[in-house]
Amino acid sequence: MPLTPLDIHNKEFGRKLRGYDEDEVNEFLDQVIKDYEAAIRENKEMQSHAASLQEKLNHFANLEETLSKTIIVAQEAADEVKSNAKKEAQLIIKEAEKNADRIVNDALTKSRKIAMEVEELKKQASIYRARFRTLVEAQLELLSQDGWEALERAEVKELY
Repeated sequence: MPLTPLDIHNKEFGRKLRGYDEDEVNEFLDQVIKDYEAAIRENKEMQSHAASLQEKLNHFANLEETLSKTIIVAQEAADEVKSNAKKEAQLIIKEAEKNADRIVNDALTKSRKIAMEVEELKKQASIYRARFRTLVEAQLELLSQDGWEALERAEVKELY
């Protein structure tokens, strides 16, 4: 069991004939008691301070662990967001390609339809031109027949 200041204070020495000076021994013991009490107080303060530091150390260790877990969770969330963004981008690209194909196909269909209409119009114009030529040629033939000259002469005679 450790020695306490009270043990030192209550310690009694046996007396002998030519022993130590009692006052000197008592003064020395008083000084030892003071120093011992101071050492005990300092020891308690150090233990209290050590406990406080240990508490802070535990707090920071917990904080470090929490931050580490938070960083891991944040990294996983960032990876997931990145992955989702890539998937969404791929879907947008596929949809854009589909729309582009549809637009190109629609344009080709319209182009073919217009080309067919142009060909049809060319045929109709050719037919119209042939009919018109035939009509004009027929009219010229009528005009070049002898009957018109006789009609002209007859009209001129009637007028005079």
